[in-house]
Amino acid sequence: MNPDSILTDKRELTAWLESGCRPKDEWRIGTEHEKFGFCTESLKPLPYEGDRSIRAMLEGMAEKFGWETVLENGLPIALKKDGCSITLEPGGQLELSGELLDNLHETCREVNTHLAEVRAVAEPLGIGFLGMGFHPTARRDDIDWMPKARYVIMRNYMPKVGTLGHDMMKRTCTVQVNLDFSSEADMMDKFRASLALQPVATALFANSPFIEGRPSGYLSYRSQVWTDTDPDRTGMLPWVFESGMGFERYVDWMLDVPMYFVQREGRMIDAAGQSFRDFLAGKLPALPGEQPRLSDWEDHLTTAFPEVRLKRFLEMRGADGGPWRRLCALPAFWVGLLYDQANLDACIDMTRDWTLEERQRLREDVARVGLAAEIRGRTVRDLAGELLDLAHQGLARRARFNPGGDHEGGFLNPLQKIVERGTTPAEIKLDRYHGEWGGELAELFRKHAY
Repeated sequence: MNPDSILTDKRELTAWLESGCRPKDEWRIGTEHEKFGFCTESLKPLPYEGDRSIRAMLEGMAEKFGWETVLENGLPIALKKDGCSITLEPGGQLELSGELLDNLHETCREVNTHLAEVRAVAEPLGIGFLGMGFHPTARRDDIDWMPKARYVIMRNYMPKVGTLGHDMMKRTCTVQVNLDFSSEADMMDKFRASLALQPVATALFANSPFIEGRPSGYLSYRSQVWTDTDPDRTGMLPWVFESGMGFERYVDWMLDVPMYFVQREGRMIDAAGQSFRDFLAGKLPALPGEQPRLSDWEDHLTTAFPEVRLKRFLEMRGADGGPWRRLCALPAFWVGLLYDQANLDACIDMTRDWTLEERQRLREDVARVGLAAEIRGRTVRDLAGELLDLAHQGLARRARFNPGGDHEGGFLNPLQKIVERGTTPAEIKLDRYHGEWGGELAELFRKHAY
């Protein structure tokens, strides 16, 4: 189907998701990561306009490195080149959506190339970028809204369904990896295993302990923000673990996730709170008598934000943003577990009898206490150590080597050090805040910028 195909039946939506199935030799790795821009002198967030701004970054990268500019109402809001895109989150967080790659060596080269390009444009402008899960110092009002019509609709709707939606939009950053599946059964196994174990990734990557210059009481405040953003489109999706799970069950859920918008001829039509199920029946109040196009369904799928999200691939969404080494470590963790059948089976066995209440409690606890959280008498630190051993073995079996003869397992080293140390990145920053930084965060920007 092409993007303008008219959809009239739920079966078409299910078939489109199922069309993502691909044989194992075609499985790829897509990595996305976000970062906060700041002025190096004042440490304030970048505005959209001005000499030191998000717009200056986009225009500079287009001019210096040949990116194609994407405009909305005449304003640059994204870049694209060679299967990659650079986009803006609502508060100006700069996101690279990487190319679909065969191995983690290519992923890390992509990350390094991107950050080098960003630095080449940013440094002469007096701009820096920081990888964390939640902005450590800025208030909501310190951060400009980006000039994208979809964000206007979202920000108007968010306060109706939760208290932290604007914080999610403006003040959070993540790193995620997108992975393939071969069949509906394979999708279900990967969905269930990764959803149950997503809190382990949250703990390993916990890197957002501050809010407005002070400790937040959480090691991953980004994770906590998602618990009060919008219950209709977030969370641990308990029905994924029930009988009857499959592509059609996900479609049924998405049909009842309230809509945000419909795009028509360059305009963003506000459909916030309306039903895609009604849209399919030609009864959408925002477009009476019209039925959705495939592009509308693709857009709608991007407006759900569970810990693992299904499109024609699976997105792992539980990690805080961080430094470049951990940007490569997240895909290594999940590829090592989910792209190796023995490891996937082991993850299923490990989590098979966890209850809904246990999974939910674990997801809540890791945001507060990280590796010290427990399930069934085991700490997350212990679980993470076991999973990292499995992932390393899985990456060794994948046998994707760099020119030096190293397999992909080396990308797990930053995570193995976290488990050996027993403290998350957030706890190290808290120790420095209470110690050598003297209760101030200016040094955080200097020490931890890309």
